[in-house]
Amino acid sequence: MRMKEDTDQIETVFYHGTKVDLEIGSLIEPGFSSNYGSQRKAKFVYFSATLDAATWGAELAQGEGRERIYIVEPKGKFEDDPNLTDKKFPGNPTKSYRTREALKVVGEVEEWQGHAPDKLQAMKDHLQRLNEQGIEAIDD
Repeated sequence: MRMKEDTDQIETVFYHGTKVDLEIGSLIEPGFSSNYGSQRKAKFVYFSATLDAATWGAELAQGEGRERIYIVEPKGKFEDDPNLTDKKFPGNPTKSYRTREALKVVGEVEEWQGHAPDKLQAMKDHLQRLNEQGIEAIDD
């Protein structure tokens, strides 16, 4: 597992997809109910350097709110997301990360394209099958 020691050395835009309505300057922190799976208390906050991964986050988040993608700034150390990098995509091509520290909301992506309805439904069906097997989508 690779730890990012100094977030200032990585010059990129990071995104967080959700259905939660947040304001610029808000902090997204661990300890709240997860937007996924059994909604247990999250030990990590997840984010990505790709708009596609953040789009999945927004589309798959539980809740009734509007799907949103925020531009975020990690406030501390973070690591590759092992839910994807170790299990599905070696090398982290999705540029997905997690942190035990806060993310600061610094902006919002106002216009973005969601996945095709059939692709989204296929992913939801897959997650439902995992749920029926007792497998959490996010294992932290």
